[in-house]
Amino acid sequence: MPAAPSFRAYPAIPLQPVERDTIPKLFLRGVDRYDRPAALRYKVGGAWKEWSHREVEEQAARLAAALEGWGVRAGDRVALLSENRPEWAITDYAVTGMGAIDVPIYPTLPAGQIQYILDDCGARVILVSTRAQLAKIQEIRGELPALERVVVFDEAAGVASWAEVQEEGRRAIEEGRVGSFRERALGVKRDDVATLIYTSGTTGDPKGVMLTHFNLCSNVAGSQQHGLSDVILTGDRTLSFLPLSHVFERMVDYLYWDVGACISYAESFEKVVDNMGEVGPNIAVAVPRLFEKIYTRVTGATGVKKALVGWALGVGTRVADLRLAGSEPGGALALQYRLADRLVFSKLRARTGGRMRNFVSGGAPLSADVARFFFAAGLPVYEGYGLTETSPVIAVNKPGKVRLGTVGAIIPGVEVGIDGETGEILTRGPHVMKGYWNRPDATAQAIGPNGWFHTGDIGEVTDGGFLRITDRLKNIIVTAGGKNVAPAPMENAALLSPYVAQIVMLGDRRPFTTFLVVPEWENLETWCRQQGLAATDRAVLAAEPRVVEHLTRETVGRLAGFAHYEVPKRILVIPDEFTIDAGLLTPKLSIKRKAVEQRYQERIEELYQG
Repeated sequence: MPAAPSFRAYPAIPLQPVERDTIPKLFLRGVDRYDRPAALRYKVGGAWKEWSHREVEEQAARLAAALEGWGVRAGDRVALLSENRPEWAITDYAVTGMGAIDVPIYPTLPAGQIQYILDDCGARVILVSTRAQLAKIQEIRGELPALERVVVFDEAAGVASWAEVQEEGRRAIEEGRVGSFRERALGVKRDDVATLIYTSGTTGDPKGVMLTHFNLCSNVAGSQQHGLSDVILTGDRTLSFLPLSHVFERMVDYLYWDVGACISYAESFEKVVDNMGEVGPNIAVAVPRLFEKIYTRVTGATGVKKALVGWALGVGTRVADLRLAGSEPGGALALQYRLADRLVFSKLRARTGGRMRNFVSGGAPLSADVARFFFAAGLPVYEGYGLTETSPVIAVNKPGKVRLGTVGAIIPGVEVGIDGETGEILTRGPHVMKGYWNRPDATAQAIGPNGWFHTGDIGEVTDGGFLRITDRLKNIIVTAGGKNVAPAPMENAALLSPYVAQIVMLGDRRPFTTFLVVPEWENLETWCRQQGLAATDRAVLAAEPRVVEHLTRETVGRLAGFAHYEVPKRILVIPDEFTIDAGLLTPKLSIKRKAVEQRYQERIEELYQG
């Protein structure tokens, strides 16, 4: 980024020397230091099965031996299409340990998008979890000349299974056909590419982000130095349920491994609450939508329960604000909080397994009201910020240094700059990617000659050194009157309604802004029955004037603090959920705004003309 009066740089806090500067060093040090019977856990046949640290290393070495026997060499790409499970982590440690490059793929992607990624990266081998994932690969196999082998973790006719590959690797090691896995792993260089992570992207084809070993390891070290070592403790239990194909969960899992926490993999996102009760985790990472759903479920109570929750939340909020300011409640407030905790908050903590000490939130902005609610309940949520291209963490709140409504202080080793003209956040340091795979043009656009990476996010650094995110630069709406509008703060405010599942603000080059609202149908249908609306067809209900009026109050009615020109004048109720299969969501569940606008273009035009 060229020096300019309007550009302000915030120098990095020096990063302490990083001893574990490659994934294999981090992995093997964890094995040697902790050597516990339960490093990884996963539910098999209805019961939790454990993998010890030594078993994980042994299986990684066997897989690496099999891959080497198939001709996989340093720099080759090995793809991974799987839900979170021990084999995912073992494959990651095996592939990075032999100097090859792993390519994680979201298991929710359809075959066509998987084909694009495999073709672009030239993967020679792919490991898949289930027969359902295998079917996607079999559908596109003929279009992938570089793909030589497919392995399935479960069993399927005619395809090598995990057990068979493990046996093949075991024989290769015993017969001396491969060298020492440890020696090879410790020879991997920190600047070698460890992984290609394809950004889901709300526009255009995904790009493969090249992250080196040191990109990831410097981020682990910087996060620990910053204070996450006080959040994630040795011996902690954790539940992993965000996709490991997303760099956020993956980097945090490296943190877990490095401190000797026990990682249990959730059966599915739908089973997260059940699995929390079984595992009793101390720490978990999640995206804001999970916290928002819990918040709206609790605050959406009715009748006597609504009054009780409202009272408890009022008391809890006062206590949370005191604690965030470094004080403790006393007198009557302390007594009230003990009662509120017994009647309301303790029940919420019990739903998380009864041992939850902290949550970490990332991937999207978290409402300050939602965060304050969890602090009130004795379940602190530390919000952070980063991108795939930054390995990912740039900033994160931490115990003793929290400011709600921000993503926390910048972690050591990370330099941040703010473009004074656009407000865009830039960053540079060891966390910034090597570049985009086969895309020097895109790399040059993203990373300037002085090493500054353009995040595409708008924000500011506040007094006290906290980073605040406003919106994505590309999401900024410029109305026909020339007014700039950031949609995210208003969308997030509207999402706090128990009647709203998804929402998009429109208005670029239009005379005013509008909301497209997808209802939380279970709650809305209950409200409709209470109002005597008997229709069962959701499309009919979406057009019902009383429903539109109700959802307008629930969305636009929450925007009292925003400027008149920012607030939507009309809303359009969409009966169908935005989904990945419909092409309206990314694998990270971000809404593809342009795709949504194109899908509903005719109805949007009617909305503006009406």
